[in-house]
Amino acid sequence: MLLRGLTWLVLFQLIGTALNVLILPMLPGPIIGMLLMFAFLRIRGEVGQPISEAATALLRYLPLLLVPPAVGVMVYTRQIAADFWALAGALGLSLLISLVFAGWLMQRLIERQSQRSES
Repeated sequence: MLLRGLTWLVLFQLIGTALNVLILPMLPGPIIGMLLMFAFLRIRGEVGQPISEAATALLRYLPLLLVPPAVGVMVYTRQIAADFWALAGALGLSLLISLVFAGWLMQRLIERQSQRSES
């Protein structure tokens, strides 16, 4: 089952990479593959056991993906300190925009749910 789920994940990544090379060079291939898999799963209506098992197995190794950025922060401390205020401003602004958007989206979803429950 694990091999079947990994095959599905790799297949969608390969399709996304192919579309990236052939049609959409502005989007990364894995992102295109992830969107295609999302659409496929939405149409299908459920996440199958093989894909769920493969995703669970891969999630155990997710913290390993955070090691290279942490090392980069430690190696480039001087450059980060030189641009501290620009980085802090960009991070603060993106946080503010994300919070406002998430709040707006949540309010819209609550209104939509209440309209569905009333009818």
